[in-house]
Amino acid sequence: MEVTPTALRDVLLFQPKVVRDERGFFAEIYRADVFAAAGLNAGFVQDNHSGSRREVLRGLHYQLHHAQGKLVRVVVGEIFDVAVDLRRSSPTFGRWVGVRMSAADQHMLWIPPGFAHGFYTLSDWAEMVYKVTDFYAPEWDRTLAWDDPALGIAWPLVAGRPPALSAKDAAGKRLSEAQTFG
Repeated sequence: MEVTPTALRDVLLFQPKVVRDERGFFAEIYRADVFAAAGLNAGFVQDNHSGSRREVLRGLHYQLHHAQGKLVRVVVGEIFDVAVDLRRSSPTFGRWVGVRMSAADQHMLWIPPGFAHGFYTLSDWAEMVYKVTDFYAPEWDRTLAWDDPALGIAWPLVAGRPPALSAKDAAGKRLSEAQTFG
C-alpha cells in the first residue's frame, strides 16, 4: 500500500495495491501496521455507508466534541472528497484539500479529527464507506458552508450547476461564524 501526504499536514491518501485478473480483483484496504508506520494509530469504532446521486454535495460536516477521524473509501462511482482544517492552532487552519476518488482507483483518504469533511458526487451514483474513530454524537454535529468564499473550495460542479443539498447542509455556517477546534 502506498501512502501519499496531501497539501494539508495529517491528511493522507492511501493507495492500496489492487491485484486484478479475469475473475475480478483483490486489495488489502486496511492494515494496522501500514497505518501505524504512517503515524496513524486510529481506533475505529463505527463504519458508515452512504449512497448519493449525481450532483449531490454532502457536508462539510464535523463534530465539536467526539471529533471523528475518518477513513473514506468509494465503493461505487466517483466523488470529489474535501477536508478542511478547523484546528485554530494549525498553520493550515482554514485551508482545504480535495481529492477525486473512485471505486476504480480504490484510493482512501484519511481525514483526522479537527477537520470538516464533505464530498460531491461526480458519477450518476456513488457509494462511500468510511470508518470513524468516535461515535456519531448529533448534539455536537456541525456544518461548515460548502460555498464559503473564505475557503474558496474549487468544487468541480457539473456544468456549473448548484449542487443538491440537504436543508442542514444549505444552512452551514461560514468559517468566520463556525465553532472550531483549539
